[in-house]
Amino acid sequence: MASLADKGGDVELTEQAKVRESDMSLFRTYVEGFLGFEGDVRGRAANTIKAYRGDLEAFCGWCSRQGVDPLEATHQDLRSYLGELSRAGYSPRTENRHLSAIRGVYGWMCAEGMATSDPAAALASPKQARKLPHTMTDDEVRALLATCDTSCAEGLRDRAFLEMLYATGARIAEVSALDVRDVDFRARQARLFGKGSKERIVPVYEVALDWLQRYLEEGRPELLVRAKVPTSALFVSTRGRRMSAAALRTVFERQVSSAGLDPTLTPHAMRHTYATELLGGGADMRSVQELLGHESLSTTQVYTHLSIERLKDAERLAHPRAE
Repeated sequence: MASLADKGGDVELTEQAKVRESDMSLFRTYVEGFLGFEGDVRGRAANTIKAYRGDLEAFCGWCSRQGVDPLEATHQDLRSYLGELSRAGYSPRTENRHLSAIRGVYGWMCAEGMATSDPAAALASPKQARKLPHTMTDDEVRALLATCDTSCAEGLRDRAFLEMLYATGARIAEVSALDVRDVDFRARQARLFGKGSKERIVPVYEVALDWLQRYLEEGRPELLVRAKVPTSALFVSTRGRRMSAAALRTVFERQVSSAGLDPTLTPHAMRHTYATELLGGGADMRSVQELLGHESLSTTQVYTHLSIERLKDAERLAHPRAE
C-alpha cells in the first residue's frame, strides 16, 4: 500500500506533467504563429512552410520524450537534439534544415517578446560536403533539343519548353507557372515568379522566342481543343490543362532517355548550366544572382567553382606541359 509520502510524490509528478503539457501547448501555438509569419509576411513557399512544420513537430516530439520544456530550452538541449539527429543517420543537409526551422522559431519568439533569450543563436551548423552542381555540355543540350518531334503539337511544346528552360535558367516550377502574357516578345524577356512569389524579369534569346512563337501559333491551339475550361497557361497538356512541374519533369526525363544521356540529369541541370555559362562568359556575380532569383549571393558562388574547374579542364587539354 502506498504511503502518504508516495502519494504526495505522485501528485507532484502529475503537476509537473501538467505544467510541461501546458508549456508544450503554448510552444506549439508559437510555432503556428511563426509559420504564419513566414508564409504571410515573408512569403515563404508552401513547401518550405510544410518542411518547417514537420521539422518543428519532430523537435516537439523529442522535447516530450526527453522531458525538455521548449520554452526553457538551453543551448545544450538543442545540441543534444542535433546529436540525436546525427546518431539517427540524418545527413548534414537534413540536420541543417531542422536547425534552420529551430533558429527561425526562437528568433521570431525573441523578436515578438515571447522569449528573452535565444538558445539557438550560437549553434553552429553541421558541416556538409559541398557538391558541385551537375551541368550539361553544349553537345548534350543539342542532343536533348534534337529529340523533340516538331512535326506535332506535343513535340513543338516540348521543344519550346526545353528552349525556355535553357534560355532563362528557370526552376521547373517557375516554367510551369508561366502564362502566355508573361512572355514579352517585343522586349525579348519573360517574367518569372520564384520562391515566395518573388517576381523577376529575365532576357530570352531569339532562338527560344522563335520556337515559342511557333508553338503558340501551331501547337498550343491544337492542344487546347480538348480543354474543358479556358486557361492562360503557357505550357498545356494534351487535355488543354496547365502542365504541372511534375508533368514537365516527366517530359524532360523522357527526352533525356531518348537522347541517350545520363539518366540522372534533371531539369535543374539546365539551370546549373545556364548559370555556369553566364559566369564563364564574363557575367558578374550579382547579375547572375538576380537572374537566378537567389536570395543569398553565397548560393550563386558555387558556380564560380564550376567555372574554375572548366578552365582547369581547358588548360589540361590545351597546355603542352599539362598532364
